[in-house]
Amino acid sequence: MISTTFFIVIVLAAAAAGVGLGVALRRFLFEARQQNIEAQGRKLIEKALAEAEQIKKEAALQSRDEALQLKQEAEREVRDRKKEVAEEEKRLIQKLDQIERKIDILDKREMELLKKEQYFLKEEEQLEQKRREAASLVEQQRRQLENISGVTRDEAKQMLIESIESEARMEAAKAVVKIENEMKMKADRKAKNILALAISRYAGDYVAERTVSVVPLPNDEMKGRIIGREGRNIRAIEAATGIDIIIDDTPEAVILSGFNPVRREVARLALERLIADGRIHPARIEEMVVKVAEELEVSMREAGEQATFDVGAHGVHPELIKLLGRLKYRTSYGQNCLQHSLEVAFLCGVMASELGLNVKQAKRAGLLHDIGKAVDHEVEGSHASIGADIAKKYGEPAEVVHAIAAHHEDVPPEGVLDVLVQSADALSGARPGARKEMLESYVKRLEDLERIANSFKGVEKSYAIQAGREVRIMVDSGQISDAETMLLNKDIVKKIEEELTYPGQIRVTVIRETRSVEYAK
Repeated sequence: MISTTFFIVIVLAAAAAGVGLGVALRRFLFEARQQNIEAQGRKLIEKALAEAEQIKKEAALQSRDEALQLKQEAEREVRDRKKEVAEEEKRLIQKLDQIERKIDILDKREMELLKKEQYFLKEEEQLEQKRREAASLVEQQRRQLENISGVTRDEAKQMLIESIESEARMEAAKAVVKIENEMKMKADRKAKNILALAISRYAGDYVAERTVSVVPLPNDEMKGRIIGREGRNIRAIEAATGIDIIIDDTPEAVILSGFNPVRREVARLALERLIADGRIHPARIEEMVVKVAEELEVSMREAGEQATFDVGAHGVHPELIKLLGRLKYRTSYGQNCLQHSLEVAFLCGVMASELGLNVKQAKRAGLLHDIGKAVDHEVEGSHASIGADIAKKYGEPAEVVHAIAAHHEDVPPEGVLDVLVQSADALSGARPGARKEMLESYVKRLEDLERIANSFKGVEKSYAIQAGREVRIMVDSGQISDAETMLLNKDIVKKIEEELTYPGQIRVTVIRETRSVEYAK
């Protein structure tokens, strides 16, 4: 029992001693490791400080080298700049020397000019003195001449002016006559050849101008069907077409009246088809009018395309082609406008070819010159200005646009193309049989021609002949000289152009004759 207890005590004591020894050993090892770490840390710090010191020394050496290099470069640059400044200073000194020499020369010239100026001033004073003396002598002589002649200076001056003016007018009139005669001989010969060639190469047919169309009927009973119950059919036709339908005692015929030729043509075709179909009632009328209007639009477009093809005008805008087609149903003074446009285009081409000009452009201008007539009943203004605006809108060349605007001189002509279109238009419209005029307007134009001619001083008689294409004027030989007939002719032509409107041109002939009468007794 004792031995067991003692053994336990010994074991416990040994365990406690072992624990204490382990703790002491761990502390010793920890302190040793701590000391080792601190020693390593000090070594690292010392090494880092040594490396930093080495880097510092190297950096100091490098900075000194760089500073030395920069200093050398700066010194070299300063030397170069000093050299440049020295050279520039040398050039400036040379320029200053030159300027000083020029200043010396200018000073010398200024002195010379001053001396000359003083000399000229003296000369001018002497001249002025002589001028005054001469003016005094002239005035004395003028007074003596006035006393001798009995005419004052103003009166003599007026007489001289009148004499010189009269002589100048006579000389100018003679020169004008001579020059115009020479130019007329050349221009007339060339113009006649060109116009004769153009006319001989073309001839066209025309339809009469109308504001009514006649639709034939198979029998008079059809008139009642056209009128319809209580007039509903005729009202439907008039409302759909905008054309007045006249049903009178004319046997087997109905008259369509309207100033719009396209609408009148639509009404005529629609009515003919309704008569042939036999079904005439408001719904059928409206349907037929719409169908005919569409077909007529196609027909007009085809007519416009055919016209451009015949003339050789390519690239014409589709809207212009459509308007050209509308001219097929438009007439002026009995002349079909589309046919007239084709004729003008052809004549323009012939004359342009003879003159060596652009034939295609001339034909294009001639074809489009009356394009404004297609819409002149819808737009305000003359057909020439309307046509020019339309052509400009759809991209026609500026020369063609101006030729359209100038073909009736709404604007003054500027080029040869303008004159060509004017001439071709006059040829097409003014040749015999091309147009029809009302008797009243024809007689009125003849009376106006004679009235204008008789309004001038010295005119004894005047006669409008050749259907108003010429006016012959007899003048008093005692009041009008041969040279003055040319001036009188020009004044009469100018007044006719300002006051009258006429197709083509009017020839004005002034005749002066001197009669000597004696009697044998």
